[in-house]
Amino acid sequence: MTHTLYDKYPKMHVAVDCVIFAYDNEQLKVLLYPRNIEPRKGAWSLMGGFVDAQESLEDAARRVLLQTVGLSNIFMEQVYAFSAPDREPDERVISMAFYALIRNDEHNHELVRRHKGEWWPITQLPNLIFDHKEMIGMALIRLQHKASRELTGCNLLPEQFTLTQLNNLYNAIFQREFDSGNFRKKILSLNVLHQTPYKDRHGSKKGAYLYTFMQDNAPIDFTRIVKM
Repeated sequence: MTHTLYDKYPKMHVAVDCVIFAYDNEQLKVLLYPRNIEPRKGAWSLMGGFVDAQESLEDAARRVLLQTVGLSNIFMEQVYAFSAPDREPDERVISMAFYALIRNDEHNHELVRRHKGEWWPITQLPNLIFDHKEMIGMALIRLQHKASRELTGCNLLPEQFTLTQLNNLYNAIFQREFDSGNFRKKILSLNVLHQTPYKDRHGSKKGAYLYTFMQDNAPIDFTRIVKM
């Protein structure tokens, strides 16, 4: 039998884990599942899976997201490769973490329930298997970086939203309270939102105008907003 260079090296498993964020009740939440295999069966876990022979990492992550929330055309981005030799107790598994942003009203709720998934606020996470808490932490940092360089919300908020809802989303992403007056003034000065003629009247009789995101805006430096 002919030997090749590859024969000298150990074989390892390659996996993906998906940090799925959604925004609900003024909280940024992540989707977790009770693990259904050993080790740590029953413990809380991100949804993930092994990469098939004919898949790229991105293809594997998209497959996991489709199986998990029933969506295929959603925002997704690589976070980091987790490769500590002892990150799983029985086998050597290298996992690429991805984070995804979905609207709470668009995903397949029945599919989530079928897998016994639950949405957890990022400020109230349970004990998680392996390095999954670290994955969520790094995914949040990546999301914060995204929100500091471009207006973030079109993947998390309804198509029409108030400035207060956008303000509250940024509060949840950065886990701090932005001054509402300054936030509103600076957001409007960037000319990245379209004001509709419609109002949300749930909070008051006067109501608040609903806005939509402009689709053709170039990335904008938001550091002057998130550092205010």
